[in-house]
Amino acid sequence: MSPIRGDQKLLQSHDSKSNLIFFVTVIEARQLVGLNMDPVVCVEIGDEKKYTSMKESTNCPYYNEYFVFDFHVPPDVMFDKILKVSVIHSKNLLRSGTLVGSFKLDVGTVYTQPEHQFFHKWATLCDPDDITAGCKGYVKCDIAVVAKGDTVKTQHKANETDEDDIEGNLLLPEDVPAERQWARFYVKIYRAEGLPKMNTSIMANVKKAFIGENKDLVDPYVQVQFAGQKGKTSIQKSSYEPIWNEQIVFTEQFPPLCRRMKVQIRDSDKVNDVAIGTHFIDLRKIANDGDKGFLPTLGPAWVNMYGSTRSYTLMDEYQDLNEGLGEGVSFRARLLINLAVEILDTSSPEVMSSTEVQVEGVPNISDFFLFGCFLEATMIDRKIGDKPINFEVTIGTIYDRLGGDGDDEESELIHGSSDEEVDDGGDMTSVSSTPPMKPVITDRNYFHLPYFERKPCIYIKSWWQDQRRRLYNANIMDRIENMGQQAKNMRSQVKKSNVKDKIKLAQNFLHKLRFLTDEPQHSVPDIYIWMISNNKRIAYARVPSKDILFSPVEEETGKDCGKVQTIFFKLPGKKSFGPAGWTVQAKTELYLWLGLNRQRKDYLSGLPNGFEENKAVKGPGIQSSPPISLMYTMKQIFQLRVHIYQARSLFAADSTGLSDPFARVFFSTHSQLIISSQVLNETLCPTWDQLLVFDNVELYGEAGELRDDPPIIVIEIYDQDTVGKADFMGRTFAKPITKMSDEHYGPPRFPPQLEYYQIYRGNGTAGEMLAAFELLQIGPAGKADLPPIDGPSDFDRGPILPVPIGIRPVLSKYRIEVLFWGLRDLKRVNLAQVDRPRVDIECAGKGIQSALIQNYKKNPNFSTLVKWFEVDLPENELLHPPLNIRVVDCRAFGRYTLVGSNAVTSLRKFIYRPSDKSVSNWSAMGVYAEIKAVKYVSLVDKKGGKGKKKRKKGEEVEEEELDESMLDWWSKYFASIETLKDIFNRELEYQFDSFEDWLHTFNLYRGKCSDDANVEQNAADEDRLIGKFKGSLCIYKVPVFDEMSREMGFDSNMGMFQNIPHNDTINIIVRVYVVKATELHPADINGKADPYIAIKLGKTEIKDKENYISKQLNPVFGKSFDIEATLPMDSTLTVSIYDWDLVGTDDLIGETKIDLENRYYSKHRPTCGLSGSYATHGYNVWRDPLKPTQILAKLCKDGKMDPPQYGPGGRVKVANRTDEHLALAVLNRWEDIPRIGCKLVPEHVETRSLLNPDKPGMEQGRIELWVDMFPKDMPAPGPAIDISPRKPKKFELRVIVWNTDEVVLEDDDIFTGEKSSDIFVRGWLKGQQEDKQDTDVHYRSLTGEGNFNWRFIYPFDYLQAEEKIVISKKESMFSWDETEYKIPARLNLQVWDADHFSADDFLGAIELDLNRFPRGAKTAKQCSIDMVINEQDMPMVNLFKQKRIKGWWPFVARDENDELEITGKVEAELQLLTGEEAEKSPVGEGRNEPEPLEKPNRPDITFLWFLSPLKAVRHLICNQYKWLVIKIVFVLMLLAILALFLYNMPGYMAKKLLGV
Repeated sequence: MSPIRGDQKLLQSHDSKSNLIFFVTVIEARQLVGLNMDPVVCVEIGDEKKYTSMKESTNCPYYNEYFVFDFHVPPDVMFDKILKVSVIHSKNLLRSGTLVGSFKLDVGTVYTQPEHQFFHKWATLCDPDDITAGCKGYVKCDIAVVAKGDTVKTQHKANETDEDDIEGNLLLPEDVPAERQWARFYVKIYRAEGLPKMNTSIMANVKKAFIGENKDLVDPYVQVQFAGQKGKTSIQKSSYEPIWNEQIVFTEQFPPLCRRMKVQIRDSDKVNDVAIGTHFIDLRKIANDGDKGFLPTLGPAWVNMYGSTRSYTLMDEYQDLNEGLGEGVSFRARLLINLAVEILDTSSPEVMSSTEVQVEGVPNISDFFLFGCFLEATMIDRKIGDKPINFEVTIGTIYDRLGGDGDDEESELIHGSSDEEVDDGGDMTSVSSTPPMKPVITDRNYFHLPYFERKPCIYIKSWWQDQRRRLYNANIMDRIENMGQQAKNMRSQVKKSNVKDKIKLAQNFLHKLRFLTDEPQHSVPDIYIWMISNNKRIAYARVPSKDILFSPVEEETGKDCGKVQTIFFKLPGKKSFGPAGWTVQAKTELYLWLGLNRQRKDYLSGLPNGFEENKAVKGPGIQSSPPISLMYTMKQIFQLRVHIYQARSLFAADSTGLSDPFARVFFSTHSQLIISSQVLNETLCPTWDQLLVFDNVELYGEAGELRDDPPIIVIEIYDQDTVGKADFMGRTFAKPITKMSDEHYGPPRFPPQLEYYQIYRGNGTAGEMLAAFELLQIGPAGKADLPPIDGPSDFDRGPILPVPIGIRPVLSKYRIEVLFWGLRDLKRVNLAQVDRPRVDIECAGKGIQSALIQNYKKNPNFSTLVKWFEVDLPENELLHPPLNIRVVDCRAFGRYTLVGSNAVTSLRKFIYRPSDKSVSNWSAMGVYAEIKAVKYVSLVDKKGGKGKKKRKKGEEVEEEELDESMLDWWSKYFASIETLKDIFNRELEYQFDSFEDWLHTFNLYRGKCSDDANVEQNAADEDRLIGKFKGSLCIYKVPVFDEMSREMGFDSNMGMFQNIPHNDTINIIVRVYVVKATELHPADINGKADPYIAIKLGKTEIKDKENYISKQLNPVFGKSFDIEATLPMDSTLTVSIYDWDLVGTDDLIGETKIDLENRYYSKHRPTCGLSGSYATHGYNVWRDPLKPTQILAKLCKDGKMDPPQYGPGGRVKVANRTDEHLALAVLNRWEDIPRIGCKLVPEHVETRSLLNPDKPGMEQGRIELWVDMFPKDMPAPGPAIDISPRKPKKFELRVIVWNTDEVVLEDDDIFTGEKSSDIFVRGWLKGQQEDKQDTDVHYRSLTGEGNFNWRFIYPFDYLQAEEKIVISKKESMFSWDETEYKIPARLNLQVWDADHFSADDFLGAIELDLNRFPRGAKTAKQCSIDMVINEQDMPMVNLFKQKRIKGWWPFVARDENDELEITGKVEAELQLLTGEEAEKSPVGEGRNEPEPLEKPNRPDITFLWFLSPLKAVRHLICNQYKWLVIKIVFVLMLLAILALFLYNMPGYMAKKLLGV
C-alpha cells in the first residue's frame, strides 16, 4: 500500500479568504518624457485606483505620498491581481489627461520578495501602445504586501547616492534582467470538447418543450486574461464541440512580471455570461531561463478544465469552482490550445495579426485502460443515511452517469468511446461504478460497507492524446531520491547558528522539485471518484492521472500506480470548509492502475495476493476481460496494539478554554474494532497512558505484503460533552509496525518506540499525540505466541491497560520548583471581576497550589514566592509531558471558577543544568578587562553632525568638526539611522528574548479556539487571552546539587531562585519618548489621518489631542511624557495613535503594549539605555540618575563579585573599576564577563508594530519610541531630553539671472523670415510653484543671447538634517488646517519664448538639487549637455556649504526621438543666506531697490514694434535695409532723371529746331 494521499488529508483550504493590506509609497519620478509636464501618478490594483497630487511644470516631480489598499479575498485571487503604476500628464476634473507611461506587475511577485516588499526601487515606465519609444521615465516607490501575522520590516534610509543609481535599483525581482524586451504572446485557440450542458436560458427550455427544437444550449467562447489585458474569441452558437481556430495576441515586456495567464471557456448569454471552466498557465513552468533555455512554449496540447458538477442547476452553488477558485470537483471541458512567444524587433514591430490559425502537431490518440478495485470502504458519515451506497469512477466525461448530459455524453468524447468497446480479445463492457450496497453501522458516527471477501472492481476504456512521455518525466522527478543525499550533505553543515538558514535552503530545494514535477501539458484528465447515495452525489476524491500511470520502466511509473492507497472523501466546494466539512465522508482502500490498453497484462500485479477473479463475461473472451470483483480466499489474523501515552497543545473545544479529550481509534472495517480511550477532564495536554488492544483483526492478502505495507490507523480526538454529541477536535494517521508469527519480538524493531504524530483539524494543526502502534500476527498456536503485556506493577487501573514496560518511557524523579510572582491583566469571568485568584500547577498527575491572593485589585502579587513538588518524568526530555497552569478564582460559598489556563508544552528551557566547574570559582582568580584607549565615538558620526568626544593623544582635530552647541538629539538619531546602530527595527523584546531572563510571562487563555486557525494562530488570539501569570519554573533531578546549597547566603526557601528581588510594590517614574510613527493606516476618507498620541498606564491616561498632526501618515511627534506608576499594579504601558476627527469620536488607528515589569526586573537593565559615551552636559548628557561607576558597583554586588578596582593604564579588574568613562566601557562589554555577564541594553530607539483589536493580526503602522524607568527611591532623574521636532530654519535663496546664450530660436519674422526668440527665464523652488518668478522679456534675440540682470528671491524653511524644505499649506479651500509637506530643495529654471497672442513656448529647463548639483562652467563655450547627462562625473557643489556660486548651466529638452538635447545656456549666480543674514542685507526683486541691478545692455532690436512704430521704421531703414534703401533711392533718382529727360526732350528739341 502507498502512504496516505497528502492532498486527501483534508488539510488544504483553497477557498478561505484572508485579509491582505497593500502599501504603496510613491516617492518621486525622474526623467519623464515630455515638455513642461504636470504629472500625476496613478496607482491601480485590480479595479481600485488612487492618485497622487499634481505637480506643475516639472519632469522630475517629488511626491512622497502613501497609499493603502485593503482586500478580503482568497490569496490566489489576490496574487493574480495586477498592480499598475502610471504617470499621467495634465489630469484634472475636466479631462483624463495623457498617459506618459506605465509599469505593471502582479501582487504575487511582490509577495515572493524578501520581507514581501520592494523598498526604494525605480519602476521603469513604458507605453504599451508605442513599443518603439523606449523608456518613458522612472517612478521611485515602496511596495509591500502584508497578510495576517506578517510584519513589514522597517527599512531605514540608505545612502542617497546609491538610490540615485536608477539602473542599479530597478523595481524588478533578482532573476529578471534590467533590460526587458517587448514580446508578443500568441495564444492559439483551436477547439473544445466535452462541454457540459449550460441551460442558462429558461426560455430555451420552454422553446424546447413546446416547439421540440433540440439545439445545443450553449454558446461558448474563450476569454484569455494576461497582465491586465483581456482577449476573446468569437462566439460559437449552439455547440458542445466548438471549433474556433483563432488566435489572441498580447504585447508585453519579456520576461513578464505577471506569472499566470488565465484561460476561460465562457457561455455567452444575453443576461449574464458565465464561466464553464478555467485553466491557469504558469509561464514559469513552460519556459527555462538557463543556458539551454527556451521562451514560454505550450502545445498544441489539450488542457483540462475542472469545476462544479456537470449536472445543471439554475443556481449553481459551485460556480466559484468554474472561475478557478478552489479545487474542481468534476471535469468540465478540455481545450486545445497553443502558446508561443516571439521577441519583437522594435525597429519593425509589425507582425502577422491574422486571427485565423490552423492546427498542427497534435499528438496521436491512444486507447487507455483504467482499472480500480475497492478493497475497503469505512468511516462513511452516518449523516448520509442508510440508503444503498455505491462509488462511481469517471475520467473526463466518460461514464458520468449522473452528469445530466444524457446518453450522448456517455457515448463518446473523442471518437467511438462507448459503453461497449471492442477489444483485441473480444467484447469488453466497461464498468464504471460499484454495485450499490447497504451500509452497516460501525459506531455512533460512521458506517462501513460490508465488502469482506468480495472486493468490487471498475474498469474503463478511453481515448486520449498520447503524451505519456511528459507524464513519465514528471514521475521521474517525483521519484528523485537524491534528496536524502542532499539532506545528509547539509546535515554536516548545520550548526546552531545557521540551522534556520539550512532549513530554509532545504525548503527551497523541495519547493523547486515540486515546481518541476507539475507537468503543464498532461492530456489525460484526472480521475474523479464519487460516492453516490440514493442517486445523489455526496462526496468525492480526485486522483491525478499521472500518479497512477503505468510505464514498463519502474522510475517512470506513477507513485500510486498498482498500489493500494488510502483515500479520504470530502464534500464538494465550500461544504468541505469549516467544522461541518472536517468529518471524514468516507475512507477507502483503493487500488488503481492506468495505462495503454496494450500494456494491461500485469494490471492486477500490485494487488494483495490470494484472490480469485470474478468476471462478468463468460465464454471465449474471458481471459482478456477484466474482473468485476475479486474474491479473497487468503486472510491473516492479527492483534493490533495501540499505545497512546499522551497528547499536547490540543484544540480548546469548551468555553473554559479547555477540553475533555478522548481518542477514538479506527482500524479495518469491523465494528468491534473501534475502541475509545478514557476521557480526561479539563485539559489540553492529556496523559492517557493507555494500551488499546484490537483482537482478531482480519486482513486479506499475503503475510509478507502486510508486513511491509500494513493498512493505516486513523486516530480521532474528541471532546466529551455532558449534553449532546462529542465535538471533533482533530485527527491523525499512523502505520503500525508489523510482526509476523515467525519473527522474533525484539530489537531493533520491537518493542516500538513512542513517536509524536501531528494532529490536524481542517487546514490547520491542532496539537500532537505521543503514541506507538504494533500489529502482531496470530499464528497457528493462537494468542499464546504473542508477546506478553508487561504493565507497570506499582498501580492498578482496573480494566484500563497502561502502556507496557519497554514502550512506556523510563521515568526518573524530578523536582519542579515554581516561582509564583503574580497575576496581571485578568479580565472579567462570567461578568464578575476576579478578586481572590489562585494558581494551580499540574504535571504528570502531580501538582501544587500557590498562595491565595487576598485582594487582586490591591496587590496582584503572591505572598509566598517559591514552592516545589516532586514528580516522575521521562529521562528523555523530548517525551516530557506538558505542565499545566490554571488560574481559579475563589468565590463565596467555597465555589471555584476557572479563569484561564496555559499548557507549557516544552519544559527544556526550564531544566536546570549546572554550570561548568572550571569557571564556577572564577571570581577568586580575578578577571581583568583591559580597556584600550579611550577613543569614544558617540552614536553619531561626523556626517550626522557630531564630532568625536575624545581623541587619541596626538590626533589632530578634524577640519570640519562641528560646533557641539549646534548639535541636538536629532543629530544622533539621523547619524544612527545611517549606521543602523541602536535603531532597532523591531520591538526591544525581540532583541532581548522578551526580557524573560528569570521572570517569565505565561499567557492565560479562556474560550473556545477559532475553527479556522492553527495552534500558533490560536495562541496569538487576543479574544481568548484573559490574563497573564508571571513566574518561572526550575526542573532538576533529585537529589539536589550540593554546590548551590554550600554557597554563601543560600536561602533554602528560595530554592534555585536565589538573588531575585522581592515582589513588593515599587513606585517608579516612567518617561516615554515618542519619536515618530510611520506608514499609519489611513483613517479618513481622503486617504490620510490626523494622528495624535494617547498613553495609558494604570489609571493614568494622557491624550495629546490638541497636538494632532494634520493629514499625515508619517507624523513626527518628538514628544516625551512623564507618568508616575506603581508596580505591579501598573505594569502594562499602552501607547496608542488616534485619528482626530472634528465631528464624532476619534478613531483608534493602532496601539502597542509594553510590559514594564519584565523590563524593570531584567538583568539586561533596559530601564535606561547605556550611552556610548559619558557626558555631563550637552545634547549627549547622561540620562541615568546612577553614574556608570555606581551602576558597575551595583552589578558586581548583585553578582556577588568583589567591587571594581580601577588600576593604572586603563586596566580594570572586574569586580572593579574607576573613572566614569572606564566604567562605562566595561558596562558596554558586560556580556564578556563570565557567569553573570549579559548584554546591557544600549541607548536606543525601538520600532513597535501598531495593532488594532478590530483587525487582529494586521499591522496598522509602526511607532518609534523608547521608555526610561526610574525608581522613586533613587536620586531624581534629570529633565527629559528635548526630542521635539526640529523647527525648520529660515533661508533665502537669491538667484541672479545674468545672461542666456545659444537659446533655440522659435519664431519666424513676419517680414524677413528670420529666426528669433523673445526670451525670458522662469524659476521656482520645487513645491512652491505658486511662487514662480519670471524675468522680463528679451525681445527678438537673433542669436539666442539674452541679457537680463534679474534677481529672483525665494525665502523657504529648511531642515538641514533631512535635507528637505518644509511647506505648510492647506490642501484645498475646504481643509480645516494646514498640512505639512517635506520636499527636497531643488531649484527649477526654465527658458521660454514669449508670445503675445498665444501661449508661451517652452524651450528648455534645468533642475538643480541645492545639496548636490554640478559646478557651473566658467564660460558659455565650456557649458555642455554632459553637465546633465553625466552628472556623476562632474564636480559637485553643495550650496548650503559653499553659500555662493556663479556659472553657466545648460537648458535641456527632449527632441522628437525622446533624446535629450541642449536648448540654451544660462549664466546665473546663486546665493544662499540664512533668515538673519537676509534681514541684515535685504535686496529687491528684479532690478528693484535695495541693491538694484543695472539694466542690461541690450541691442536696439529688443523692443516691441507696435509700441514704437517710428523707432521700428528707423531700425528697419537704418539698420537692416540701409544699403537696399540706398540702392532703391539711387535707382529711383536715375529713373526720375530719365523720365524728366524723356519728358523734356521733345519740347527741347522743338525749341532748338524752331530756334525759339
